[in-house]
Amino acid sequence: MHNWFECKVKLEKTVDDGKIVKVGESYLVDALSFTEAEERMVEEMKPFISGEFQIANIKRVKISELFFNDNGDKWYRCKVNFVTFDEEKGVEKRSPVLMMVQAGDFRAALDGLTEGMKGTMADWEVAVISETTIMDVFRYDAEFKKSSPES
Repeated sequence: MHNWFECKVKLEKTVDDGKIVKVGESYLVDALSFTEAEERMVEEMKPFISGEFQIANIKRVKISELFFNDNGDKWYRCKVNFVTFDEEKGVEKRSPVLMMVQAGDFRAALDGLTEGMKGTMADWEVAVISETTIMDVFRYDAEFKKSSPES
């Protein structure tokens, strides 16, 4: 089970015309705690930092599944409802879960979600697909733990 944290980072970047501007970016990181999420973000961002840098916010997000696609440059948040039938009450019950899909556009996100859900035994439906501001996702890496000072 992954623990995902959305980290908002404020940093200085050099834009195309050579100016240095302050920007805010969001990233997802797989970590066990808020402390580890902050540590991992600092380590992941070190190669890209040339000026001022700070972790502005970290929040835990409950994501059931991530579908990666190397051809995608955006991340889409997908709310998927698993549909079950409550025989006692005679009604359908919808259980929402959050999934993330990496894709180039909305259609590719829907296709990626559909492909990722192939083989799912439960009935499901797409409730919402929305583009996010997430720049990148950092999965847990055993090599990161080996190179940490406390390991």
